[in-house]
Amino acid sequence: MNDKICVITGANSGIGKVTARELAKQGAHVVMLCRNEEKAERAKEGILRVCGHSRVDIVLADLSSTQQIRSAAERINADCSKIDVLINNAGLITSNTRTTTDDGFETTFGVNHLAPFLLTQLLLDKVLASKQGNIINVSSEAHRFASFDLSDLQYEKRKYNGLKAYCSSKLCNILFTRELSQRLPAHVVTNSLHPGAVASNFGGGVPGFFGIVMQLARPFMISEEKGAETSIYLATSEEGFTATGQYFKDKKVVSPNKEASNNYNAKRLWEISEQLLQITFLPQKKAASA
Repeated sequence: MNDKICVITGANSGIGKVTARELAKQGAHVVMLCRNEEKAERAKEGILRVCGHSRVDIVLADLSSTQQIRSAAERINADCSKIDVLINNAGLITSNTRTTTDDGFETTFGVNHLAPFLLTQLLLDKVLASKQGNIINVSSEAHRFASFDLSDLQYEKRKYNGLKAYCSSKLCNILFTRELSQRLPAHVVTNSLHPGAVASNFGGGVPGFFGIVMQLARPFMISEEKGAETSIYLATSEEGFTATGQYFKDKKVVSPNKEASNNYNAKRLWEISEQLLQITFLPQKKAASA
């Protein structure tokens, strides 16, 4: 990974921090995109102690704010000549009270889907500048339990449920990856993955029944190091630079559910995301005239 530049969201804790550390240890220049400055600085210090070089940077942004995403992308674009690996790792799960971001998006959908969609669009020119660009989206097997509804992605009509909103957002990650793979040029690949049920701080602040279940299940979950393995594999392996549009679990391609494999769902989600964010992102190539 020498001379590779890797941008990782949510790199101050959990599998994001492990991924950043291990890629840095392999020689990568790591850019940690984090929300909490204090946690990010602590994570950076730990990475610098073991990686053997000083090419670890922090860029601060709250992914619930499109303005902060744009500011962070502007800084990364100014500082980086290319991006070899972009890992959209950050994510959240909320309680059963529906909340919205400053932009008016339902929080889970906004942070888990719209944020990586926008960030990828803003950083794409730098990814295209890499000889071998790689975009990795961290999803989850939770997508199999989604109550997916393209007409109500933000739970404006249905009774809100934080866990269901999370599952739906993870399905969106796979659909985004699927459609992105169809629009990218051949030298850039993109894949999504399930990291496993990881014993991290994820979901720790969620109140109610789900929060209790998370705490009780924690002793049976895998370590953060184990959970980061598939992200690291996709960032460093030959398959990670050749497969595209796939969904990985335990470093192997697996089939997501039918809704996540649906081309119409992928295309329509892309269009809705463009409309909500008021952007144009990789227009589909028009078929050649006969």
